[in-house]
Amino acid sequence: MTIGGIVSAVVLGAVVGALGRLIVPGRQSMPWWATVAVGVVAAFAGTGLSAMVGFRTSGWNFWETIFQVGVAVLGVCLVAALWPPKSHR
Repeated sequence: MTIGGIVSAVVLGAVVGALGRLIVPGRQSMPWWATVAVGVVAAFAGTGLSAMVGFRTSGWNFWETIFQVGVAVLGVCLVAALWPPKSHR
């Protein structure tokens, strides 16, 4: 993977993670970097699921994006449930 591919994966992961976090109701106490990490993992997992189902994964595909955001929603729910709440001073 090239540097451009890594940067693209992080940017796409940030967008997918942010969309997943926006869809999950309530307030999550997880930091921004965890949102990006969830998004990167969700982007790769969503692409893999799309390929398994038989959708085209080169270029932009609506259903691939839906899979990615859906996996991000599940990931945000999981990480937010396991992340310790912020302490109020």
